[in-house]
Amino acid sequence: MTISQAQIVIETNAGPMTSFEAFPTRGDRGGILVVQEAFGLTTHIEDVTRRLAEAGWYAVAPALFHRQGAPVFAYDDVPSARAVMEQLSAGGIEEDVAAAFEHLKARGFAASQVGVVGFCMGGSVAFYAAAGRELGAAVTFYGGGIASGRFGSPSQIDLAPNLRTPWLGLYGDLDTTIPTDEVESLRTAMAGARVPTEIVRYADAAHGFNCDERPSVFNHNAAKNAWSRTLAWFEAHARA
Repeated sequence: MTISQAQIVIETNAGPMTSFEAFPTRGDRGGILVVQEAFGLTTHIEDVTRRLAEAGWYAVAPALFHRQGAPVFAYDDVPSARAVMEQLSAGGIEEDVAAAFEHLKARGFAASQVGVVGFCMGGSVAFYAAAGRELGAAVTFYGGGIASGRFGSPSQIDLAPNLRTPWLGLYGDLDTTIPTDEVESLRTAMAGARVPTEIVRYADAAHGFNCDERPSVFNHNAAKNAWSRTLAWFEAHARA
């Protein structure tokens, strides 16, 4: 499928937010917000955005570190990435996510035609979006803060029963930052949710297993299965 791609700017209350968009040249299934990992708006996240476009979706990935100059960090520079991530707040993230969803609305997508997918810290943001909004679908790849919360927001376990958007969570059992018992507690907590939910665990996958730019953690089989499930989730719940 032929796609178009470009660097764009989305205006926020805190100023311009650099973003990357990709979309098919012959119509869209719907609109997807792609939420970056802790290392910034990396080439991997841009590739995810292109892959969604190739699957028929309009996709946009904003730089949530725009208040800090939109830095992108090497995957072995965890301290720098963590230092910037810790500057984020629930209020600032909400402003940026709201601006991104307004951008999708301006593109002609109703909320029911919109999905969100996030990776690492972005996986947490995707969950919070699913808890706070009625969208078509949401997907979290290994988003932390399940039991403790992130960015000043409540824990995901506390929010799970009140999810407002169909949500899919994808986790690796070898992820040293997200214990499997927390994942299972989240599964239990969302049992009473009024929207469809699903959690998938990959026994031989670690944190970041979807990122093919990180040979030390990339897991081809888990990534392939998770991507297939992601596209199916969007197709089932957010297609225009």
